[in-house]
Amino acid sequence: MDKQQAVDIVKKIGASRIIGKEELDLAYDEGARSGVPEISDSKRSRIANILFYVGGGIVFLGVAILIGENWNALGSLVKIISTLGISILAYFLGLFFSRDKKLNILKSVSYFISAILMPVGLGVIFNLAGFNIASAGIQSLISAILLSFYLLSYFLAKEDIFLLFSIIFGTWLFFALTDFIVAGKALFGDKFMQYRVLLAALSYLFLGYYFSNIGKKGLRSFLYGVGIFAFLGIALVLGGWRPNQNIVWELIYPFLIVAVLLLSVYLKSNSFLVFGSLYLVGYIFKITSEYFSRSLGWPLALLVAGLLIIAAGYSFFYIRKKITPDVLK
Repeated sequence: MDKQQAVDIVKKIGASRIIGKEELDLAYDEGARSGVPEISDSKRSRIANILFYVGGGIVFLGVAILIGENWNALGSLVKIISTLGISILAYFLGLFFSRDKKLNILKSVSYFISAILMPVGLGVIFNLAGFNIASAGIQSLISAILLSFYLLSYFLAKEDIFLLFSIIFGTWLFFALTDFIVAGKALFGDKFMQYRVLLAALSYLFLGYYFSNIGKKGLRSFLYGVGIFAFLGIALVLGGWRPNQNIVWELIYPFLIVAVLLLSVYLKSNSFLVFGSLYLVGYIFKITSEYFSRSLGWPLALLVAGLLIIAAGYSFFYIRKKITPDVLK
């Protein structure tokens, strides 16, 4: 509708005298106000959440620096109270805030601070007791205690954030326990850590798929993002670099990328699409610099890489059309 058509409609309304001038002015003012873009409640909520978490992180950092600078001067009891004590206090504050839905963000921040300080507090206790907290055995014990605590908290309170902490501490337990079991034995040689990361990443992806089927979207997004980032990253590392490259992994990798991009459509996951595309670009640079820079020359190799990346970019936007905006994860 152009300006003249709008004026003609207003003239007809005035001629019909269906509504008065005051009502027309009021309607005009309301329409003008509705046309002004405002920050939605959900956007305000996200901004507030970010600020709360940043504030909580700064508080933790300040406490950590204050305690760290005076650590040697503190007594054993003060060390325990300033770490494990604050952690327990923050945990119960979270339980208190959970009674009111309006305080959900304060609840989450309290749980977040508690989860950061609790392993530090347990480490302090074991250290004061004379144990070597850097050993795989003590690391396994601490992570097992934390995993048990947060799993129990989840089953009692049904808070998803406890499930998230359980996954994180369970991952820690996996790495610490496998270190303890192997105890320096060359099971996979220097690639032992890499294969463990690969296995942990796959576990995150399977857990993400499981949570997608039971409606836990927040956990699914976290697990998909971390899982696919670690999986594709470690698979690229396993390919090695010439002249010590692993041909098997280098040949498998492009098929993994294609599988991830196809899964991004099936799972409606933006994490799969974004990280799959980024690692595809990285793989193209790796292969061209490894195998074509000498035979074709570096400039020509870059030209080939650029064309392949353009093709990858086209594929990205083509696949993204199949992932509707309201289900991007």
